[in-house]
Formats: sequence, structure tokens, C-alpha cells
Amino acid sequence: MNINLNKTVAVTGHRILQKDFDKEKLKEVFNTLINNGFDTFLIGMALGFDTLCFKLLTELKSSYKHIKLIAVVPCKNQDRAFSIKQKEEYKKMISSADEVIILNEDYITGCMQQRNRFLVDNSSILIAYLKTNKGGTYYTVNYARKKEKEILILD
Repeated sequence: MNINLNKTVAVTGHRILQKDFDKEKLKEVFNTLINNGFDTFLIGMALGFDTLCFKLLTELKSSYKHIKLIAVVPCKNQDRAFSIKQKEEYKKMISSADEVIILNEDYITGCMQQRNRFLVDNSSILIAYLKTNKGGTYYTVNYARKKEKEILILD
């Protein structure tokens, strides 16, 4: 794996998106970043925001063939608690990713936080959909602050 931090963006966000979430604004952010030279996107493959980012970036690949989607998977059985429909969608996304990085063979305590640190450590910008000061997204944003990464918080 060869990631150029200066051209890499990671995403983090809640599993549940508010009804007024603006997908077009997110797409605009991606377009701006791509037009400014960012070409690699790290996605933690969780439900909700991560899934939406993966889908939007997949759409953008038709216009920007050079961008690369990297699925960062905390453990091989990440989808173990997903519904059947979610599992099907997850498998489709994994198979269409340009690269898949699996951090652990099995679920272990702390593997989600390990994935979140990996996202931050291997990017220069973090796009975050943060609405509450608790949970994995909050942890990831705070970790990015400690690492002095640029953070774009969407509302």
C-alpha cells in the first residue's frame, strides 16, 4: 500500500443521517477536493455516512477516473450484524473498491478505534459528519485534532 498523505482524504460520520442532510453539499465538497488534487479516499465502511460517501465517490469516478477508493475494514466480519440487504450492499462496495485494507482477521476489542486511527494517520484531511459529542465519530475527530489534521465538519 502506497498512500500519499498530501492527496488523501478520510471520512467519518454517524450511522444515522439527519433527514435534512445535504448530499449535494457533500458531493460539492468531494468535487472541490478532487479539483484541488486529492485523489485517494479512505472509507471505514460503516453504515450510514461511510456508505453514502462510498456511493457518491463511486458516482464521481465516472467523471474523475483517476480517483481511488480504499475500503479500510476493521475486521473481516465487519458486516456480521448487518441486515441481509446491508450485507449485499457491503459486499458490492467491497468488491468495487480500488483497494481493501483489512486490519484484523476477526473482531477484537478496539478494532473500530484502530480503524479510525488508521484513517486519520493515513490522510491529510478528515471529512466528518459530527452531530453529537460521543461515539466513534467524536473520538475520530478528536484524534485528528491531536494529530493536527485539517478537519471539514459537515452540518
